[in-house]
Amino acid sequence: MRIGLVTEGGYPYATGEARLWCDRLVRGLPQHEFELYALSRSAEQESTRVPLPEHVTRVRTAPLWAPADDGRSYSRRERRRFGDCFRELVQGICAGAPDAFASGLYGLAELAREQGGLYAALRSESAVRALESACRAPGASGTVRAAQVTDLLEFVDELERMLRPLSLDWYEDPGGLGAADICHAAAGGVAALPGLLAKRFCGVPLLVTEYGVQLRAHYLAQLDARREPADRPALRALLAAFHLRLAAEIYARADFLTPGNAHARRWQEKCGATRERLRTVYPGMEADRFATVGEAVDCGDPDTLVWVGRIEPAKDLIALLHAFAEVRRAAPHTRLRIFATAAAPGYLADCRSLAAQLFPDEAADAVTVGENPVTFEEIGGPDAPSSAEAYGAGRVVVLSSVIEGFPVTLAEAMFCGRATVSTDVGAVFEVIGGTGLVVPPRNPRALADACLSLLRDPERAQRLGAAGRARALELFTVEQNVAAFQEIYLRLLAKGSARPAGEVPFARPPEARVPGHWTSPTWAEPLPDSTPEAAV
Repeated sequence: MRIGLVTEGGYPYATGEARLWCDRLVRGLPQHEFELYALSRSAEQESTRVPLPEHVTRVRTAPLWAPADDGRSYSRRERRRFGDCFRELVQGICAGAPDAFASGLYGLAELAREQGGLYAALRSESAVRALESACRAPGASGTVRAAQVTDLLEFVDELERMLRPLSLDWYEDPGGLGAADICHAAAGGVAALPGLLAKRFCGVPLLVTEYGVQLRAHYLAQLDARREPADRPALRALLAAFHLRLAAEIYARADFLTPGNAHARRWQEKCGATRERLRTVYPGMEADRFATVGEAVDCGDPDTLVWVGRIEPAKDLIALLHAFAEVRRAAPHTRLRIFATAAAPGYLADCRSLAAQLFPDEAADAVTVGENPVTFEEIGGPDAPSSAEAYGAGRVVVLSSVIEGFPVTLAEAMFCGRATVSTDVGAVFEVIGGTGLVVPPRNPRALADACLSLLRDPERAQRLGAAGRARALELFTVEQNVAAFQEIYLRLLAKGSARPAGEVPFARPPEARVPGHWTSPTWAEPLPDSTPEAAV
């Protein structure tokens, strides 16, 4: 089976979970041929390509960061055709009309397929004027109607970048994406656009996997942008409307959708995905990395709380530090070890400053250097060279986030057999499944009470840790992830939506691919003297 795997800013270039799950999937299915179609976000990203297995037969990359001008200029008739399609597209964006959006999107794709790239046309004055007319037309929201010239220019610039997959030559190539048995988009949004076009032009079945819903990620990014001094409500509204319409089109056209958790699934259903085309597939993680810690008799320091992750505002370490202050008042010997996989420098400085204010350095006597009960460390440092050793440093692992998708660090702590205390955000409750304590977000007192209950009851903490490890081994391993996608691939192939009408799936015997005398055309011919008369 030939599988076209489409990524944006991920495999085979980026590091982190965006790359790891794709790599585990590809390596777990060596019986299939994989072709990678990557939309890259930067030149630096393309310089860090990872080694690929032999059954990856092709890698094609299209940069979203570089100018895409192919020097193509349209004739008057082509400009008129572009104008009609672009007006439909922006009407669908500004007025929330899904049919007009889809008609304009596929019309532009067909124009680019026949005549060349859209770079110059999308950046033309006529495009800006068409967008302005759509913003002022009846049905547009009041926020969009207030768009200024700078908003229109910036949106058109961003729209050109997001629509670059329409101009790619991945679909007509005889060995390209249009000839794949299945197109698997590793994310929604722009990453799924090539899959939409391969399905429309060539009938290739489309599978879309979302471990983090792209529409939700865009909304969260826009919330962060609102904190900046230069707030642009009209531009934000236009971008949000585009992403909403694109998500709805993807969910309506995809043959199958695999959200990474129920939280993502609810987002997809709310945007129009039907339940019969949805199946939750949890991300696969390498349990062997945590086996030594998870199977050890020692459950870590009984007086230590551990936090692991990227230090950023969404993780709400400020609330965790205030909660730890409550814990210290009740259990003075408790320590908090914060292990960073990465950090936002400004937020890290704020957390260090707060920790210094809340917890003055403690010294045993007048000549001993004081020590703070809160430590900030890095994964890969001398005390925790691996994430497994970081989780193993304490008996209880804490997650204090206010925003989460699938909490990877929580699942890793479960693999390590550690009791967990988490805030109820994203897919946390679904991942925990009753094997840990869950409290409301932004509630330091509740977080402190939950931590104290486990610190004071080590047997309960051990039972919860063992239950969490059993749950993680059942649901979150690479093996279950690969098996689920193998089943889905076969299901989509058997559906046969990419085949000519009347062709039967698996009509060609598998042994016909194996060299040997039985592959001769005569294998299907009747044997000589096999008629009833010959037997007489």
